[in-house]
Amino acid sequence: MKLQEIKDKTIEELKEAILSVKAELFQLRIKHNKMTPLENPAQIKTLKKQVAQMKTVLRQKELEA
Repeated sequence: MKLQEIKDKTIEELKEAILSVKAELFQLRIKHNKMTPLENPAQIKTLKKQVAQMKTVLRQKELEA
């Protein structure tokens, strides 16, 4: 998800998106920690970055309101 897409979301949409990405990240970590390696382990880093971006934009929007 690009930064502009994140900025266009409302506060509620951001909260839901954060929860869904965190759940996906959790599933990837579980799969990665088991004996089966991931096809693309860099995806974990990408998802962590997305969560950080969404939290930053969410906080900015909360401060504006």
